[in-house]
Amino acid sequence: MNERPGVVTFQGNPLTLVGEEVRVSAKAPDFTVVGNDLEPVALSSYAGRTLVIASVPSLDTPVCDLETRRFNEEAGKLGAGVEILTISMDLPFAQKRWCGAAGVTHVRTASDHREAAFGTAYGVLIKELRLLARAVFVVDASGVIRYTQVVRETTHEPDYAAVLHAVRQVG
Repeated sequence: MNERPGVVTFQGNPLTLVGEEVRVSAKAPDFTVVGNDLEPVALSSYAGRTLVIASVPSLDTPVCDLETRRFNEEAGKLGAGVEILTISMDLPFAQKRWCGAAGVTHVRTASDHREAAFGTAYGVLIKELRLLARAVFVVDASGVIRYTQVVRETTHEPDYAAVLHAVRQVG
């Protein structure tokens, strides 16, 4: 498995990402993660729709909390053809509890805890922590990557304006 040292940091300390870097215009790598209902969630579940995939280290951290709440607010403004999926290594039970407490209803959360299938397929698995790096991917209705953003410092929020602009460009 490919390792990419120093792509991201945590509080300034360099970390290693495992997996290949995902590039714009490439076919989105398939993955299967676990939904809050313990059922499989695959990329193919979103065929025919624009998908925003946000990977976060843990919903139980302040920045991940802010990010997921922000995408939940934005989701309602993006139209019926756009879905937002937030993936972390949190257990599905914790994700479900967090969504209920946070009132998150427009963003679907899923767990990569079993196999790190998403993390390795999208090159965002942090080797040292076995958590996902903060990143956002926009996949169009035909399953092609149209935008990527890997946030260099894991404790920082993504550039929401750039993500939302990319989603609107995909249409």
